[in-house]
Amino acid sequence: MAASGTEAVITVQRPTTATVLIVDDEDTTRNLCRDVVADAGLRTRTASTTEQALEILDQSPIDLVITDLRVPQLGGLELLKRIRGTYAQTAVIVLTQYGTIESAVEATRMGAADYVTKPFHVPELRNKIDRVVRSLEIDQENRVLREQLRSRPGFGGLLGVSPKMQRVYRLIEKVSQHNYPVLILGESGTGKELVARSMHFSGPRQNRPFVPVDCSALVPTLIESELFGYVKGAFTGALHSKTGLMEAAGNGTLFLDEIGDMPIDLQAKLLRALQEREIKPVGSTERVSISTRVVAATNRDLEFAVREGQFRQDLFFRLNVVQIKLPPLRERKSDIPLLVNSFLEKFSEPTGRVRTVSEDAMAQLIAYDWPGNVRELENAIERAVALGSGPILHAGDLPSNLHYGAHDRLRQTDEVLPLEELERRAIMRALRESSGDKLAAARLLGIGKTTLYRKLKQYGSESESPAPMN
Repeated sequence: MAASGTEAVITVQRPTTATVLIVDDEDTTRNLCRDVVADAGLRTRTASTTEQALEILDQSPIDLVITDLRVPQLGGLELLKRIRGTYAQTAVIVLTQYGTIESAVEATRMGAADYVTKPFHVPELRNKIDRVVRSLEIDQENRVLREQLRSRPGFGGLLGVSPKMQRVYRLIEKVSQHNYPVLILGESGTGKELVARSMHFSGPRQNRPFVPVDCSALVPTLIESELFGYVKGAFTGALHSKTGLMEAAGNGTLFLDEIGDMPIDLQAKLLRALQEREIKPVGSTERVSISTRVVAATNRDLEFAVREGQFRQDLFFRLNVVQIKLPPLRERKSDIPLLVNSFLEKFSEPTGRVRTVSEDAMAQLIAYDWPGNVRELENAIERAVALGSGPILHAGDLPSNLHYGAHDRLRQTDEVLPLEELERRAIMRALRESSGDKLAAARLLGIGKTTLYRKLKQYGSESESPAPMN
């Protein structure tokens, strides 16, 4: 899961397929649980006694244990106690006989993630396994992110010492201690998601999940089911219930990236969820309480979108309790050397070759206006490292679009142009540099192809770039 606008080097790989250990002395129950776990695409191990289970736990990493409370030898509660004491990252779901709910409640108090009453329905078990595994994935990603954020210079992983970034740091430090909504504004590639992560991991929710959602990348018809979840049979293909991201975030943070691209009809449902602090899964008649903090971000002018009827005014007010505006890279060029060194360190690490940048190359990097912001700079350094032949990167190793003189750049006058016009010119220039290849232009700008198409449609410029998207 990579940040949509990287300010520092933050890379998180999705966890590998989880391994589930099933502990039950009844062959029928054990085999049924194994089939359910396998159908979910997870690896399985089985044991009929607590002794076998502990041996397996000692031998290999187990993500989730499903255990009967009456399993022979130590019993399920004692097994749970040992797992929580020795294998703290392993989650446990307990199986309990009907009429012994007290034991299940005790197991939950001792740290079990959930319980299922026997005889159980397969969809119920599958749904609880899915919820716990999703929670484990989020926890694992957050642990990695916390370590990476702590190891970066600057504030929580953000890089930059310019006065504008210092103001951003002070704002993050203040709002991280509170729970009200925050709206992060900034051009594509400025690092909006990293600001949200820094805010989360600097505050009291740092040990809770951080769940990012890219509203522009989701199919509009799927956003509602992703956010709110759904119940079995809610629509074609809903073979079992699924927990929504707003519920999965728990007491953590839900980051809604590119909130300006959310369809207008879903904005009303999101507003209700934020106001009522509850959601209704698709196809369900029951409402679920939520306690997650919502942080939103966009590169669009939401006030303009409100005037145009493309964004709800009441939702804008609800999200815009505190606003953090990220400066584009062209307005904080003093931070470029620090960013360049960070990216050099990142891309040189796999080969073990330490790279540096010559004075002429650094001058070229500082002189360029970076319409794609930090993301474009990162891409430029990655390309230079990949194609450069020596330990020192020169101007000739940089992308060709950085080599043009002042007359080829955006018009430099005392005239203050609207950001929309500057953005349009940057896109048109990237299309010219890539001979109309939209995919190449998107890469050059450091934005997604969907974003480029939306921008071209917005500017009515689709006909200016004849080459089709690859």
